[in-house]
Amino acid sequence: MTSKSIRFASVILGAFTLAPAAFAQTYPTRPINVIVPYAPGGNTDVVGRIVAEHMSKTLGQQLVIENSAGAGGTTGSTRAARAEPNGYTLLVGQMGTHAASVGLYPKLAYDPVNDFEHISQLSDTPIAILVRKDFPAKTLGELISMVKTNPQKYNNGHGGVGSTSHVSCMFFTSLIGARSPMIAYQGSGPALNDIVSGQYDFLCDQIPHLSPQVRAGNIRALAIAQPERSPVLPDVPTTIEAGLPAYQASGWNAMFAPKGTPREIVVKLSGAVNAALEDPATKAKLEGIGAVIPKKESRSPEGLKAFVTAEIGKWAPIMREASAEK
Repeated sequence: MTSKSIRFASVILGAFTLAPAAFAQTYPTRPINVIVPYAPGGNTDVVGRIVAEHMSKTLGQQLVIENSAGAGGTTGSTRAARAEPNGYTLLVGQMGTHAASVGLYPKLAYDPVNDFEHISQLSDTPIAILVRKDFPAKTLGELISMVKTNPQKYNNGHGGVGSTSHVSCMFFTSLIGARSPMIAYQGSGPALNDIVSGQYDFLCDQIPHLSPQVRAGNIRALAIAQPERSPVLPDVPTTIEAGLPAYQASGWNAMFAPKGTPREIVVKLSGAVNAALEDPATKAKLEGIGAVIPKKESRSPEGLKAFVTAEIGKWAPIMREASAEK
């Protein structure tokens, strides 16, 4: 090879080496589509919109929420996993789509660990056990007694098979040894609407999108499945106080991109999430609805991947066991 050819090859190689970094420097140049795999109004939708609003300011392009409900969030998650890995399709996933789904769906169409680039955790979301406002049980113990005495009489709603609300109540009914009929909705938003209107009896779900209805008296929270009471619902006892200490459950939300999205873009998006979570106004919005700002170690791409792996290890066996009890 001549010296001229060598110089030419070096220029071409250098161009390919610099291309991803240069692309990341200009990214984004157009709006970014963010798939929320549930109907509007649910916890994942609410948290995703709050964080995306601030990210739009940081990145200089609008993050457009697209609700794509179905199959407990796995329909939208599958779409995201198969999207072009160019940074213009993102996903707001959660405990149901990226942990419990592994135990519920033997033929899950995606691998939560290996089919995504992990960007950042967005929130932790404590679980509450709730009943319609005119339900006879006034305490968690009374609800458990009623369900165990006549499980077929009391209906349990949830946001779709594999959703956090479904997984959380499967865990709850597995612990008490009695399973009520489960009514599936296309997301936690519709499920919430129907318990407010008295269409079914009890629900296990994340408090951020429920707390306004609890405070308004439209539904009643019997217990929160964490060691400490929630600042947004201080009068609601913990499951430890209410007599079911084994029921400890928390949902979470996180942002993902399709596998193969350039590392520079993933880092840029992770930085935008962290800027949102450090912003006092955004933090106030999240904490005002009962969400908990996640620890910094799960807000990096590597930290989130490790967190998701650990959550699969926790929830997949629980869901396999609970499913086997049907």
